[in-house]
Amino acid sequence: MEPRFFQIPVNVGDVTLRVAQGHFATRNSHTNYFIDVTSQQSCIRDAEAVARQLAQRDLTHNTIVDTILCMDGTRVIGTCLAQKLTQGGYRSMNAGKEIYVLREHMGTNGKLIFRDNARPMLEGKNILLLMASVTTGGAARKGLECVEYYKGSVVGIAAIYSHIAEVDGIPVVSLFDTNDLPGYASYPSDDCPMCRAKQELDAVVDKFGYSAL
Repeated sequence: MEPRFFQIPVNVGDVTLRVAQGHFATRNSHTNYFIDVTSQQSCIRDAEAVARQLAQRDLTHNTIVDTILCMDGTRVIGTCLAQKLTQGGYRSMNAGKEIYVLREHMGTNGKLIFRDNARPMLEGKNILLLMASVTTGGAARKGLECVEYYKGSVVGIAAIYSHIAEVDGIPVVSLFDTNDLPGYASYPSDDCPMCRAKQELDAVVDKFGYSAL
């Protein structure tokens, strides 16, 4: 059955959040909310709205950003964010400078990889990880491991929604958090109380969206 979506009653500027409640399975966990960010990932107007709000926050503790590594299908948002950070009006240290925008590439072993031509955009660079959402931090850690492997430095993590305040000591700057989703919960897939209660899964979800069951 199709999940029932609704818009939460909290807006951040022009950014809204569309969610569904139920029992959802991700790669790393089971959750009782599915956060639908398809519009922000795909629509230039909505992507710009997210970028505008993120650009007004201290994403990297006043550290210059060389590269935005876009995960969870956030490349449109990342492109808009790079434009915001490099133009005037946002009190950004990146004003007038260049920012590279990279999207994730997943290798056959499940780890992120980059070709040789992209290495100069990571090696010795200050990297901002851009996520659609952060729940357990598992996907963000893959980004951290990747950047470390390529000898870069993650200076910040930004997301539309985050369930946690930091990942391995790096603060997560998000537009929405658990205060905006009453009762939000995330559980290990092998220790899920909804599974123990025999509550059927509503959908399997990933960065591309959901598949209803």
